[in-house]
Amino acid sequence: MTEPVSANYTGIAAPSTHPAALVGTRPVASGLAMKYRHPVLVWLLWPMLTFGIYHYIWYYKIHREMAGFDRRRTVPTAGPLLVILFLGWTFVAPMVSYYNTGVRIRAAQRAAGLRESCSPGIGCVLMLFIGLGVLYHQIELGKITAAYEVPAGTQISLYG
Repeated sequence: MTEPVSANYTGIAAPSTHPAALVGTRPVASGLAMKYRHPVLVWLLWPMLTFGIYHYIWYYKIHREMAGFDRRRTVPTAGPLLVILFLGWTFVAPMVSYYNTGVRIRAAQRAAGLRESCSPGIGCVLMLFIGLGVLYHQIELGKITAAYEVPAGTQISLYG
């Protein structure tokens, strides 16, 4: 499943099929690869099997992984989860948290050298329709993991 890798000037392995590597862009930083999760499992199956608890686990894990992915940016790990847990009864606080998650995903796509395709607004609106924002956010995160195709936790090069 992994693609052949080529060493760049930092000595960190970068997939030779990465879009930024193909156009000759030089890496500017390094980080840790995120884990691939199947979007439908994250959105529907695991939350159903765990009576909704998996959503909280997933929300914490994606923020923790985005913090390790691009260490140049400050990404809160527990804060967004606490907003959902303790302020979930309000409407505004969770929507702001989901919107900011979309902003962080878009920044991670930029750091990966990919086109910024994650729209924070669309993610927020989709959360209102049976939690489709989770599916949308996981699909957008999947684009980042697909660009690198290395195991989670592997040192990777960042381009943007």
